[in-house]
Formats: sequence, C-alpha cells, structure tokens
Amino acid sequence: MRLRAAPVAASLALLTASCGAPLMKLPKLPGPAAPASDARDALADATKACRAVSSFTAETAASGSVAGRRLRARLLVGLAAPASARIEAAAPFGEPLFFFVSRGGDATLLLPRDRRVLEHGTPRDVLEAVTGIPLSAADLRSTLTGCASADPARGQRAGDDWRIVPDGENELYLNRKPPAAEWRLVAVVHRDPSSEWRAEYRDFQNGMPRTIRLVSRDARRFDLRLELSQVETNVPLGAEAFRVRVPAGTEPITLEDLRQNGPLGRSGANGR
Repeated sequence: MRLRAAPVAASLALLTASCGAPLMKLPKLPGPAAPASDARDALADATKACRAVSSFTAETAASGSVAGRRLRARLLVGLAAPASARIEAAAPFGEPLFFFVSRGGDATLLLPRDRRVLEHGTPRDVLEAVTGIPLSAADLRSTLTGCASADPARGQRAGDDWRIVPDGENELYLNRKPPAAEWRLVAVVHRDPSSEWRAEYRDFQNGMPRTIRLVSRDARRFDLRLELSQVETNVPLGAEAFRVRVPAGTEPITLEDLRQNGPLGRSGANGR
C-alpha cells in the first residue's frame, strides 16, 4: 500500500544551511517547593486532542542535519495504535528512496533503488540508524502528535503560565498564552543512559502541532525540523499499510551496514 503523496515531492538532498533557529527557552524545574495542584487538569487539557488519535497520516517536510550531514526530505508517514508505523521517503520521480514499516517489535527498511533490505529489525534501532533519533513506532506516534503521559501528581509550577511534569528521567513542559489560555505541550526533554534530546512543538492546529523540532543535546547527532501538512487522523489503516513487498534479488543488509551505508550513513547515498 502506498500512502497518498502531494503532486510535488522533494527528494532527500544535502543542504548547506542548518535549522539555525534558537531553541525554546524553557524554565528550570523549580523543585519540590513548587507543587502544581492543577497539573492534572493542565496535562489533560494539553493532550485532549492527541489522546483521541488512534491513527495518523501526514506529509512531513524534514530539514536539518543527521550525524553532521545536512538534509532535506519529504516523508509520507502513516501511524496506528498501538505500535505500527510506515514512512516513505518520496522522490520527485521513480521509486521512493526508502520504505520503513513496522508492526509491534518487527521492522523492515527497504532501499528499493539500491536493492537492499533490512528485515526483522527492532523498530527503535532501525529508526535510530536512519535518523539518529531513538524512537519506537509507538514513541514516533506520540512524538508526531505531540502527545505524552506522565504522573501529574509530580507536576510543578514555574510561574503562572508554565507547568513542568517529570516523567522518570524525562520532563514535560506545558505552557499557556492568552487570549485562548489553553494549555499546550510545547516541549519534552528526553533522557536515557546514552543520550539527551528534546522535542519542541509549535504552530498548533486543532490542538496538535504542525511544526516539530527534534534536537539532541549534541546537535551534531541530529537537529531536525518537521513541518506537517495534509494531516488526517483516525482514518482506517489496514495491516497491508504496514507491510512492504521485497522484490526478488534484493540483498540483505545488517543494522551496522545501515548505519554506515544507508540513506543517511557516513558513506551512504546523498540524495541521488
């Protein structure tokens, strides 16, 4: 199954410009002396739209850098609960540059132009090899819809218009601005033993972001700006959407091959 593409789609290409924009200025976690009794309501308000999303499709214009390489790509994305994902890197002509599909804990990445395929990978590992970002399929759906869950009992105030909700080692940042004064999830800081990165959200429509920035603490690892368009939610996506036909004669590759020689690898293709 092919996701619907716009009439004009840009191929993956190297750029000479970076994202450039400064990161959002986030308040510091104030500490246990500043509990927020309204954190539960604020988090529910900020995520009410995305929590109703069971499936999601969008065209995504991506720009920025991965592993120090500038890039621009138009991606066709389809996501479905609980953990299914499909990403096509569209090209102006001919076959897509790659297909990524996953269901549950099983992922496939097909490079049709190179006749190479990685099968039965872990979605988080395959996506990290391609994009630098350690996301499972379920995490990808949460990230692109601007959704998150955490224990609001630990929420803290940072002035009148900020609430910070710790989630393990991560932190959710909620903000409201007049005149609407609706709470928005504007940033999530992710931490794990090997990395720290953040997602920032802007340009909300119908309660969900249309511009997302994903940037690692060491921005040389990844710094991506995603602009979403043609967004549709809760449309039927059957199991066939998360499968890909591997043509005869396609050569298998390993995860390390992908890291080294994949579409964004250190010695891989550069937008041909």
